[in-house]
Amino acid sequence: QVQLVESGGGLVQPGGSLRLSCVVSGFTFSSYWMYWVRQAPGKGLEWVSAINTGGGMTYYADSVKGRFTISRDNAKNTVYLQMNALKPEDTAVYYCAARSADRTIPSPSARNDQRAYNYWGQGTQVTVSS
Repeated sequence: QVQLVESGGGLVQPGGSLRLSCVVSGFTFSSYWMYWVRQAPGKGLEWVSAINTGGGMTYYADSVKGRFTISRDNAKNTVYLQMNALKPEDTAVYYCAARSADRTIPSPSARNDQRAYNYWGQGTQVTVSS
């Protein structure tokens, strides 16, 4: 049974930090690129960050570049998202998602579509507010 379980969300003041975690089971974690995708209230999905299978290549949306850091621990089947300097516009449900390394890298627009991913988590709420 495939599971992606996110945690670490919560309420934080602007300028604060949070660290999201996503623990994976049911598939070979090290064979999948991992992504973080978010959905703000009343808006569509927005791709946030991606990391390759070994963790040596990372990608970020312009909106979070320089503030967020994605990482993974293949021994723990876990992907992380360190979020610093949080802004109210970062408020969203954050999902982790997996895409097989056998598939081509999706275009930036395709990354905003849930169909681009093999597996998808249940999400964790992040609220940035004073």
